[in-house]
Amino acid sequence: MLSLELIHSTTYRYRRPVLLGPHRLMLRPREVRETRLVSFDVRMNPDTELIWTHDVADNAIATANFKDKTDYLEIISQSRIEMSATQWPVFAISADACSFPFSYSDNDWIDLGALTAQHYPDPQGRLSEWVNSFIFGCPTDTLSLLKDISVGISQRTIYQVRESEGTQTPLETLDKQEGSCRDFAVLFVAAARCLGLGARIVSGYLVNTGGWLSGSDGSGSTHAWAEVFLPGAGWVAFDPTNRSVGSGNLIAVAVVREMKQAVPVAGQFTGGNDALLEMSVAVSITVTER
Repeated sequence: MLSLELIHSTTYRYRRPVLLGPHRLMLRPREVRETRLVSFDVRMNPDTELIWTHDVADNAIATANFKDKTDYLEIISQSRIEMSATQWPVFAISADACSFPFSYSDNDWIDLGALTAQHYPDPQGRLSEWVNSFIFGCPTDTLSLLKDISVGISQRTIYQVRESEGTQTPLETLDKQEGSCRDFAVLFVAAARCLGLGARIVSGYLVNTGGWLSGSDGSGSTHAWAEVFLPGAGWVAFDPTNRSVGSGNLIAVAVVREMKQAVPVAGQFTGGNDALLEMSVAVSITVTER
């Protein structure tokens, strides 16, 4: 069991007082079997009441409404988390899904729905051709195939931190041969969907207390990865940035169909296009008990 304290702060500074519109926050870690949320708190400056709801994927959403103008907005979320995920998980994949290709049950197929559909155009079939290059036999081991694709992404591309908003398309990442963790997650999900598999993007935090993982300069950072639904095992995490399988170093906040649905803080303000002076984000993850 690993006990952690996670602090995520987002700060906006404005050149002049602005009127803040409603802000949508996705900051509360998801509780799953291997991740227990002991406590969670959000502090806002200026202070405001938060309205909590859940979206269609059961992600926790908070909405902040502001009354007065301000030249400063600070959002600090603090979580205490217990993690029990192993670094070398064994996945109990159903016998009929251990080899690819396989078919989902009718119920699974209906429920997975849009998570099996491609969301980026590939008129020349370039992405499909790239994905098929990892299939060396038919049938082939399902988990090994997905691991090979994940490793193939990190071998073909160079990881780069990108602070600007937006995400590259899968083909852009392949063409540029570089990208951020969210670009790698989008590419992996698109590759899995090319195989007819249900896949989703996960946004959350990378726990890097050992200091050896890509995507974090310190003990932790915001991060993005992918999950694929494999019958028997359920949702299996793949992190192409670090060539890892399983959630041993990952804390999920949101599971989404596409990356733009997983913005941690989203909102608008009224006060001029040049009013935003700076935005900064800081994440700290410390071990409190081992």
